[in-house]
Amino acid sequence: MRLRRVTTKIAGAACATACLTTTAIVTAPGSAAAEGPTTLTADPLPTWQTNGTVWSVAHARGVVYVGGSFTSVRPPGAPLGQKETPRANFAAFNAVTGALLPCAPSFTGGAGSVRALKASLDGSVLYAGGSFNKANSAHVANAVALNTAGCTLRGDFKPAVSGSVRAIDVTAKTVYLGGDFTVVGGQSRNRIAAVSTSGALLPFKATLDKPVRAITVAEKHGKVIVGGDFTTVNGLWSKAVAALNPSTGSTVQRYPGWFKNASVVKALAHDGTHFFMGAEGTGPGAFDGRIAAHLDTGEMLWKDNCFGATQAVLPYKGVLYSGSHAHNCAATPGGFPEHNNRQHFLANSIADKTILHWFPDTNEGGPVGPKWFGPRSMVMAKDILWVGGDFTTVNDAPQQALTRFPAAPDTGAPMVPQLAVANTSATRITLGWRASWDRDDADLTYRIYRDGVLVKSLTQRSTSWARPLMSFTDSVAQGARHRYSIRVTDGGNTSPHSASVTATAAQTRTAGTP
Repeated sequence: MRLRRVTTKIAGAACATACLTTTAIVTAPGSAAAEGPTTLTADPLPTWQTNGTVWSVAHARGVVYVGGSFTSVRPPGAPLGQKETPRANFAAFNAVTGALLPCAPSFTGGAGSVRALKASLDGSVLYAGGSFNKANSAHVANAVALNTAGCTLRGDFKPAVSGSVRAIDVTAKTVYLGGDFTVVGGQSRNRIAAVSTSGALLPFKATLDKPVRAITVAEKHGKVIVGGDFTTVNGLWSKAVAALNPSTGSTVQRYPGWFKNASVVKALAHDGTHFFMGAEGTGPGAFDGRIAAHLDTGEMLWKDNCFGATQAVLPYKGVLYSGSHAHNCAATPGGFPEHNNRQHFLANSIADKTILHWFPDTNEGGPVGPKWFGPRSMVMAKDILWVGGDFTTVNDAPQQALTRFPAAPDTGAPMVPQLAVANTSATRITLGWRASWDRDDADLTYRIYRDGVLVKSLTQRSTSWARPLMSFTDSVAQGARHRYSIRVTDGGNTSPHSASVTATAAQTRTAGTP
């Protein structure tokens, strides 16, 4: 049960060996019960799957649209190759129920992928970009528009983009496109362009030396923030990120020193007050994590210093959700040390960058397509987080390329610990176990049962990487024999009983007894 989120870092094991204690609370040294923003649950809803990578997800008027590199979709639980429905790099689903919808234009030719989706502000139009030269039977050039009512392609929106479109954002009157292209509508446009909602090329013009991979438009602040592989913008050094004038494309702001070496920006988003970016880097000194900054001044709010390339960021109700393959967040409050099991979802407190206790997970890559990433795109729809990528499992269960997490209910019970007898004496039996953990609750309560009757409850904070040793000492009659088990609860979900253990207290001999 997730009421409020703990935002403090787990300090480590409570003790090196099983502690002899009957206290009601066992807490890791240095931890504190600070409260932070509430997260979503870590329990995925049943979700349709694709047979290839999902590059982008978008929401409009109760429908979630999915674009990528795939040829079919299949129901929740269906293995690859079974119960498949053809879909050519695009599919649509009911945002709440997750049901597959009949809206199914095909995007083919070129590399045959949809890399970017964005709905108009009123939800009436969906803009799609990628690498394709046909939409249904119509010849197009890497960008189209779809009427969401009726799922029909708009014949007027044909901006003729010369290369892949990797990013789209919109205002009420303008559609911004970013990618690998150098020509739009027959005119020079180097990796960034603006067109009207009818597809006409606008005067907005900027020159970037390498591809644009992310765009977020903050119209009220007079900024189009772009991120990507580039090192120069409009002839000046501007590594991986820059803010442009929405009308002219001139440089409004640069962010010197934010990125070094081989880091690139893969994701951008804003919440009206702050903007957020996710980076991917290689080599010594490269930055792989997330940055939060003020939209008005451009001043950095925080930088989380995790390792593991970030592909998606999404702010929601005080939390920055992200997709990455984080493997070392030791320098960030609430973070974890270097380990081999990469963590593919994170939730940072927007206020102070603390990593919150929200740890659903995927694997990396799939039977086809790119490898070594996992989640690549996110959208919030009706309090449900939809995530696309190139994974084949979610929380260790089979699920390919698409998943979703609701705000409620929390349905996952903590794992069951292994109970053992640590020590016995004439009047005491001491039990020991290592703390369990839960994907979306840090504080768990352990209920100890003697002969089927509850005799003690202990509360402990834990994570998958910091599971302290715990113990309970039971006062019993001499020579008594008892059977013990343990259950763990997060307040709303309770694990099954552990395997039981039996212990017998020692029998003290009286004077004169042979």
